[in-house]
Amino acid sequence: MNLQTWLDEMGVSYRASHHPTAYTAQDLAAAEHVPGRQVIKPVVVRADGRFVMCALPACHRIDLEALRRQLQANQLQLADEGKLGELFPDCELGAEPPIGRLYGMPMIMDESVVADSRVTFQAGTHSDAVTMSLADFRRVARPEMGYFGRHL
Repeated sequence: MNLQTWLDEMGVSYRASHHPTAYTAQDLAAAEHVPGRQVIKPVVVRADGRFVMCALPACHRIDLEALRRQLQANQLQLADEGKLGELFPDCELGAEPPIGRLYGMPMIMDESVVADSRVTFQAGTHSDAVTMSLADFRRVARPEMGYFGRHL
C-alpha cells in the first residue's frame, strides 16, 4: 500500500507536494522552504538481527552508541543499500517515508523531532513530500521515543 492511500485510510490531514529532486533531507528542507529541524529523515539500523526504523530531524545525525544503548542491543549497524531496496520495494532508494508501521518495522524517534508542530518527509520518491501535523504523525507512526540524535 502506498503512503498516501495509507494516510487517507488512517484519516490523516496532510499536504502532498511535488518539488525539484532532493537526495538528502537537508535538500528536501530547502526545496520545501522549511527549516531542517522540521524535516524527518529515516535511518534503518539492524539491532541484534532485527531491523528498526529511526526517525530524526534532517539537521541531526545518529549517535550509534547512544542508539545501541537505547535499544538495549549488543550489535547495531546501519542497514546497507541492498537491504533497503528489499525492505522498501515501493520506494526510490533514500526516499523512504519515516513510518515504520507502514513496512511492519518497529520505530524509534529522537526527542528532538518534537521541536516543531509540523513535519515534512519524503513520500517514496526524491521529488514528492508530505507535510502534516506532528500530532498526526505521532498518532499514525506510533514511535517509541529516544535520545540518540546529535545536531550536525
